[in-house]
Amino acid sequence: MNTKEKYAVKRLVVNYKTLEEFKQFKEYGIQELSMLEDLQDNIIENDSESPFYGIYFGDKLVARMSLYRIEAAYDRYFSPPQDYFELWKLEVLPQFHGKGYGRALVQFAQSFNLPVKTNGRQQSSGFWEKMGFEAVTYNEERDRGENPYVYFPKGVTEQTH
Repeated sequence: MNTKEKYAVKRLVVNYKTLEEFKQFKEYGIQELSMLEDLQDNIIENDSESPFYGIYFGDKLVARMSLYRIEAAYDRYFSPPQDYFELWKLEVLPQFHGKGYGRALVQFAQSFNLPVKTNGRQQSSGFWEKMGFEAVTYNEERDRGENPYVYFPKGVTEQTH
């Protein structure tokens, strides 16, 4: 792949077509079911501010993520406390792995110059580290078995309690 190649990350329209497209990413996990439920809830609410973003190859959705903005009042990761993004369910269809789609989605999330938190899947730490994320100091009460990785923009550090 040409490393200068750019992919267009688009906010996904919340409708039943998108719901059908999501089914191709099916991973029989709680997170996946939750994402489909979120999408269905957003359809019912006719929510125009979708948290879902994706990249299309032609007219086929090949990569997607959800990106939620968390208010500073709920920040338990970053110093100084501030709004940040929680990145969930980053996924690229298997036949499109290794082509830069995942990197493009993460860079899109980082482009807002706010901290980003995600929970890395097993075996994904290398990817997150390449993207400039760091594992946070595990806090049993806060992290509850999650495996948080965070991206610190300039001037932001990890919260210590």
